[in-house]
Amino acid sequence: MSRPQSRNDWQTLASLLPYLWRYKNRVIAALVLLVAAKLANVSIPLLLKGIVDALDASHKPLVMPLALVLGYGVLRLTSAVFGEARDAIFAKVTQGAIRKVALQVFEHLHALSLRFHLTRQTGGVSRDIDRGAKGISFLLSFSLFNILPTLVEIVLVAALLLQRYHWSFAAITFGTIVIYIVFTLGITEWRMNYRRAMNDMESKANTRAIDSLLNFETVKYFGNEGWESQRYDESLAEWEQASIKSQVTLSILNAGQAIIIAVGVTVLVWLAADGVVRGTMTLGDLVLVNAFLLQLYTPLNFLGFIYREIKHSLADMEKMFNLLDVNTEVKDSAAAQVLETHSAEIRFEHVDFAYESNRAILHDVSFTIPSGKTLAVVGASGAGKSTLSRLLYRFYDVNAGSITINGTDLRDLTQASLRAHIGIVPQDTVLFNDTIYYNIAYGRPDASREDVIQAARSAHIYDFIQHLPEGFETQVGERGLKLSGGEKQRVAIARTILKNPPILIFDEATSALDSHTEKAIQTELREISANRTTLVVAHRLSTIVDADEILVLAAGRIVERGTHRALLEQGGRYADMWALQQSESGQEESGEDGVVE
Repeated sequence: MSRPQSRNDWQTLASLLPYLWRYKNRVIAALVLLVAAKLANVSIPLLLKGIVDALDASHKPLVMPLALVLGYGVLRLTSAVFGEARDAIFAKVTQGAIRKVALQVFEHLHALSLRFHLTRQTGGVSRDIDRGAKGISFLLSFSLFNILPTLVEIVLVAALLLQRYHWSFAAITFGTIVIYIVFTLGITEWRMNYRRAMNDMESKANTRAIDSLLNFETVKYFGNEGWESQRYDESLAEWEQASIKSQVTLSILNAGQAIIIAVGVTVLVWLAADGVVRGTMTLGDLVLVNAFLLQLYTPLNFLGFIYREIKHSLADMEKMFNLLDVNTEVKDSAAAQVLETHSAEIRFEHVDFAYESNRAILHDVSFTIPSGKTLAVVGASGAGKSTLSRLLYRFYDVNAGSITINGTDLRDLTQASLRAHIGIVPQDTVLFNDTIYYNIAYGRPDASREDVIQAARSAHIYDFIQHLPEGFETQVGERGLKLSGGEKQRVAIARTILKNPPILIFDEATSALDSHTEKAIQTELREISANRTTLVVAHRLSTIVDADEILVLAAGRIVERGTHRALLEQGGRYADMWALQQSESGQEESGEDGVVE
């Protein structure tokens, strides 16, 4: 899985354009309204000059310039209406683009391999997506309708000043703008390093906080609240330093911009006032220049803020779009087939696999699970048992050899159809923070309520649910923490029963159950696995005595295989494991008898 390269601002903007062009008619209409609003806005000072000159008693008798006053009001209204209409039309573009990007990132994250999700930090990724979406909103909602209008207004105002007055007015205006922009760009680029550092530290702190809260019970078990607070505070301290530097550099930028604008405005007003004194300009001209300056430099000052926020938004968007650049490790081939079968024969042929190049897990593993039969895999922790189910789900591709279903390599099947044919009851069941009903129905979201209830009965959890105050609508809490391990396991079993797939995987499915419940569940598991191709990863050997074949894995290799009886007769590793577990089981029963007495 290759990691994305760092992108520049233009690449980030280019990534956003396709999402905007889906609404090209709205974009064009908004731009037309934008220009119309600015033309009306620039015309307002011209009418204001006419009104002032008409009311200048030193030149002629005082007469109410009714037409000019009405025109002034109409232009102000027109400018405001066009601006609001522009925002209303463009709202669909902004929100539609955010929705599409966020959805695509979400879907892409689900398409990435298990390897990516085992190394990612949930809190950091969540913050990157959140900030990226807000960055798009700011960039589109504010930047496009502040930078472009301001630039249009600068051109119109400069053209009017050059046409009506001495060239020095336009020269000073342009000179001030150029100095302002150069200063803003230079300082903003310098301080962006501090902004990026601040974002990184915020993501790091957020990741640590979420990770700690998700492991709340573990923190309590070991009394490490102080340790967790210290680690969180270390991240916050780094964020604090970066934030202080970001704010100091922002103050430097604001002060410099204020000085540049103040000098430019003062010089222009001085020139206009001198023109009035010399008689080359009227009071209306002075008002016109002053009004232009207020209209021009007020948004120009805001432009500095907008540009800074654009850079911040681009930095935020960069991380989100970089997620889209993470290559999917496991992909469907162009000619991938859709798996459609009610009976499946699974074959592992000379499979080698390693999570990392220097950490081999499976070595030359070969076995077959005939359609409707059950194969069990046992072995010590780390032998590679659970890796078999991950490969069967195609969370990873094998390094060598092949895995086939009915003779077709998994790599030639679509992942969606493959996984639709497999049901799993994992050792560590994680539930959604929703109701029990939702978590069972997740196995087949379109199932009827009667089907969900029947699945709960089959998993022997129905009676337990009925005794809860809220029944099936009981909230299970984050990751299902409100339920016991056994209750979560039974929800997982019900979910798989509801899915009703032709292939089943039980990854130590009853490890969290007590002996009584385990026996009841085992009976049910045998019933639902009947006529289904079943892979059982087991720790308790008593649960797999009826398996059609048992494999013993050691260090990623198959060292023994056969039925339960045949393996006991061999007197090898399996027989040793069986004897050990039978001895432990006898001691537990003896202890229980002692308690009863």
